Amino acid sequence: MRKLVQFSVDYPITILMLVLAILLLGYISFGKLGIELFPDLNNPRIFIELKVGERPPEELEKQYVDNIESLAIRQKDVIQVSSICRVGSAQITVEYAWNKDMDEAFLDLQKELTNYSQNSDIEELNITQHDPNAAPVMVVGLTHLSIDNMDELRKTAENYIRNELIRLEGIADVKLSGQEESEVIINTDNYLLEAFNLTMDDITRQIQNFNRNVSGGSIEEMGVRYVIKGISVFEDIDDIGNIVVGFRQNEINENSSAGKVPVFLKDIAKVEFRNKDPLNIVRINQKRCIGLSIYKEPKFNTVKAVSGLQEALAGMKKALPGYEFTIVQNQGNFITSAINEVKETALFGILFAIFVIFVFLRRIGTTAIVSIAIPVSIIATFNLMYFNGLTLNIMTLGGLALGAGMLVDNAIVVMENIFRNLEAGMSVKDAAIQGTAEVGGAITASTFTTIVVFLPIVYLHGASGELFKDEAWTVAFSLLSSLFVAILVIPVLFTRFFGKRQIQKKTKSVHFNWYPLFLSRLLTKKWLIVVSAVAMVGTAVILVPVVGSEYIPKTETYEFSIELKLPEGTTLERTSQTVQKIENIIVTLIGDELETMYSQVGPTTDISEDEESVFEDENTASIKIILKKERQESSGSFIAAISNILKDIPGMEVRFIQSESALQQTLGTEEAPFVVEVKGKEFDQIENLTNQVKEKMLDMEDLYNIKTSIEEGTPEVEVIIDRQQAGTFDLSANEIISQLKDQLMGANAGEFESKGEMKDIAVKLPETSIYQLEDIQIKSGNKSIRLGDLARI
Repeated sequence: MRKLVQFSVDYPITILMLVLAILLLGYISFGKLGIELFPDLNNPRIFIELKVGERPPEELEKQYVDNIESLAIRQKDVIQVSSICRVGSAQITVEYAWNKDMDEAFLDLQKELTNYSQNSDIEELNITQHDPNAAPVMVVGLTHLSIDNMDELRKTAENYIRNELIRLEGIADVKLSGQEESEVIINTDNYLLEAFNLTMDDITRQIQNFNRNVSGGSIEEMGVRYVIKGISVFEDIDDIGNIVVGFRQNEINENSSAGKVPVFLKDIAKVEFRNKDPLNIVRINQKRCIGLSIYKEPKFNTVKAVSGLQEALAGMKKALPGYEFTIVQNQGNFITSAINEVKETALFGILFAIFVIFVFLRRIGTTAIVSIAIPVSIIATFNLMYFNGLTLNIMTLGGLALGAGMLVDNAIVVMENIFRNLEAGMSVKDAAIQGTAEVGGAITASTFTTIVVFLPIVYLHGASGELFKDEAWTVAFSLLSSLFVAILVIPVLFTRFFGKRQIQKKTKSVHFNWYPLFLSRLLTKKWLIVVSAVAMVGTAVILVPVVGSEYIPKTETYEFSIELKLPEGTTLERTSQTVQKIENIIVTLIGDELETMYSQVGPTTDISEDEESVFEDENTASIKIILKKERQESSGSFIAAISNILKDIPGMEVRFIQSESALQQTLGTEEAPFVVEVKGKEFDQIENLTNQVKEKMLDMEDLYNIKTSIEEGTPEVEVIIDRQQAGTFDLSANEIISQLKDQLMGANAGEFESKGEMKDIAVKLPETSIYQLEDIQIKSGNKSIRLGDLARI
């Protein structure tokens, strides 16, 4: 140790260059450190989403889910496999150990499910890895002062705004919600079709036949080969109405083929542009809008991405007069605010530590030298953070703040020992060398003792280890840096600062003269010390249950969301009407303290690993409330007031979510803190017991948002095919249901280009009620048979 210290004192320029190099690299490393709210957490969950037409949950479970669960549970390091089935869809959640390599797990599971992905009966099979950063970094509501047509807004959002935003550095995708798209609707009815002996298939086939370009071979002329191309695509909507879809008898005009005259599509149908039914409806402050959910690249700096987005939106607002961009969600602001608070706290701690040092040491020069240890150690820590792949987040900054006070401990010990040797008559240089060497071993042992306390956190498994390991690394790095400063830098600074003048100790360090007397008297009453210590420990043990505990503390926020679920089968339009009424209630209750209200009705387009997200449907909605920061009431009081009104609406489930759960969502622990699992073999018994448990819990005052995973099924109308009767008319069950589906939902007849966009062409019949199902005509050759004669409804 002595040789190392002597080297630093003998070669101060070398030490100075080393320190400058570390500071320069630290500055560069600081600029390259990512800025995130939380560390890069590797939540070990993989989601398998399965969509298979409209099959009932029982059939899905037996045919697909049970087998997939068996494959998943056999994977290495799998802890738990769970699934939720619903009509036509299922989601299987595979949870692994926290130390599992999730890329490897994803590939292994994908390989096992290859046969299912190639199964033609499965419409969609998605395997997604839980990514805490998959939430949009920004959500923007797009409106126009005078344009209410969602198709016109969509064109601007899709063709200009989305493209401009995706071009920005670090932006991965922009998803739209609430948009509508126009299509060509061909409205006819069964009476006209029957009068001209036509079917929907006839109309669809004729449209497709006349709406195509066909290659006609080639022809050679004077050494030049020409390609022949037959052109018959529709150029405008009138072309569609003018196609011939059939013929009718005409006894007067004999000029037509076989005594018939053509039947044009416009004679039996109305051809027009109309907006499709939207997938979802989005409103901001009670006005229809288009939602823009903006996602960043996984490893890109969130704050930098958001800053670029804000600049781009400001520029587009100038370029698009009349368009309004309302930012509903901004991760960058939240992250910047949280990190700035930690920065300010750490800076205050550092300044307060320097002040305390001066109060006790009472020397400006000594205080200055000791204080240098803090910034040098912190900047040196940035190097180790960068090369270890850490980011600037509330955990690493918290580690720096935690270690800031300890960074000067070693320097104070070294300085005091140097002064002790100096007072003993040594020269400045010898005192610096001897004083540092004497305590070098002690401060090294002390530093590593502290590091040993924090370092085991790095090896913890589970959510706690993933969350706190960055903080442990940061504390360890900062303490190692402070040890380097104390042993190599402090002696050099001392010799350079005090080397050319005689040092006289004009002021003494703070001494507590009363302490020796107090200690000597206390040692005569050893029993009192023991009793006091036992009493303090006993009191602490007694108070533990009173204080309580929780994994993540609750915080007061100015944002909360209301999730609504109406009875299964409720249409999007009916759900939207209900949400509009609730919006009016919210505006009345909150009044001027409401900043923004963002409502989304129907399935969301946002990426989410929430187990319920796959089951969002037309009967679901969410309302996000953003309160003004300067307000009289807390968000909790508004939640209570709204809850009291909404609980009286029959058949509607309501859940309130406060934005404080961001960390819970990141860790994948956003489920309720109290969960009761009911297990058994008979589903009817499980359902009965579950409902009993729910009723008991509803009577408990301290519980809220009580819900079960058992949901009512979508209302069904069963069409039971009479196989003998269908066979008599040479019809299969598939043919009957296919014709029924076309008549109820419409048939796709291709695409039509309009103003640079491809528009769908749909052939539709008037809406049919349940009581009219039996009268729907099913075609078999030239015959028409009532559905009621082929099946029982």
